Amino acid sequence: MSNKFTNAVRTLTGGRGISQYSMVIALVVIIVIFEILTGGLTLNQGNVINVVQQYSYILILAIGMVMVIIAGHIDLSVGSVAAFVGIIVAKSMSDWHLPPALAILLGLVVGALVGAWQGFWVAFVRVPAFIVTLAGQLIFRGGNQLFGQSSSQSTPDSYNWIGNGFLPDPGWGVPANLWTCIIGVIIVAVIVFLEVRGRQRRVRMGANRRPLWTSIVKVVALGLVTLFATYLFATGRAGTSLPIVGIIAGVLIIIYTFVTNNTIFGRQIYAVGGNAAAAVLSGVSSRRVNFFVMFNMSVLAAVAGMVFIGNATASGPFDGTGWELDAIAAVFVGGAAVAGGIGTVPGSIIGALVMAFLANGLSLLGVPSEWTSIIRGLVLLVAVAFDVYNKSQGRPSFTGALLRGLGIGRNRAQGQAVTETALPENPSKPSLG
Repeated sequence: MSNKFTNAVRTLTGGRGISQYSMVIALVVIIVIFEILTGGLTLNQGNVINVVQQYSYILILAIGMVMVIIAGHIDLSVGSVAAFVGIIVAKSMSDWHLPPALAILLGLVVGALVGAWQGFWVAFVRVPAFIVTLAGQLIFRGGNQLFGQSSSQSTPDSYNWIGNGFLPDPGWGVPANLWTCIIGVIIVAVIVFLEVRGRQRRVRMGANRRPLWTSIVKVVALGLVTLFATYLFATGRAGTSLPIVGIIAGVLIIIYTFVTNNTIFGRQIYAVGGNAAAAVLSGVSSRRVNFFVMFNMSVLAAVAGMVFIGNATASGPFDGTGWELDAIAAVFVGGAAVAGGIGTVPGSIIGALVMAFLANGLSLLGVPSEWTSIIRGLVLLVAVAFDVYNKSQGRPSFTGALLRGLGIGRNRAQGQAVTETALPENPSKPSLG
């Protein structure tokens, strides 16, 4: 019986074994354990909505941080940049009387300027990103306190919807938020489409050796999770539904997953992180890649800072403290490699959800903050150690198998140099440059 079960699992996972899904399993286990310990509070509609709103900054920052780490860098300034942008946006509305839309545009411009500044030092002056962003952490934290005079600045209700608003209810008498239900159904349809398309592509390439039932199991499992999440968001307390910040994060996840997986520039990021010298020889502009990932990270930090002050209804001098560690932890828990060249946006989101639900569950249990910090640190250490062990055995990262099965993952965790797929067949005509 055990042999049949083992064989079924290996068939479902493409011969990789259930250990390759360990972080996905860990997320489920964490949620189930806290659901039991808190008496059902973890999966309460109100709590799930609060998790999305309160920890959305981790999701947004993880999207940018995984690209930085794939390229072989690190960014220690994201928390300070988010706080710096946050106080500027808040002050612009209170002191300069800018409407919220212009204030948001101003925040994006400031984030872009900060990103260009840091990208210049990394890409063109060739100062290590660790040093550049460590300096940026000090500069922009000081800028936040100087500009805000080390005090809090409230934000108007007309702006706060970006952080604590919800999809409106059309008021058609449906006992659930209709728009949230529609979005859930669309996501399920996309899951089915991606699995069917991926299976057809593997058949055309002669690489599809998995039985049909494996695809059915994956689609059903992911579909049920999506529908359950839709139910939680759509049937919460009156006036709530899918948070606006959840939509913002979801759109960013889709965009950046497409960029990293399906564009030439996305492959260039992996190439530079995997082997910069070989990437340059194949026609890739490492300066352009390094500039973009640093620039992009600061823009996303600005977005995270703006949604955070919208949720908190104020900007303060201690906003963003430790955010860079949260983002880095989420990326590494999600299967990225310290040396660069390996990682996925969806994998980092799984890692961010692990850290978010862990912090939320400990908070619901009333665990003191010092113990919360210790536990989260141990989880990060164990997760990365397990991933390193898997890779030392020639196995892929734990999120790679699930994501690749849907045709959305390109985690190169099997020890293959990323530049092998990046190098052009004809050196005179670089396919990546």
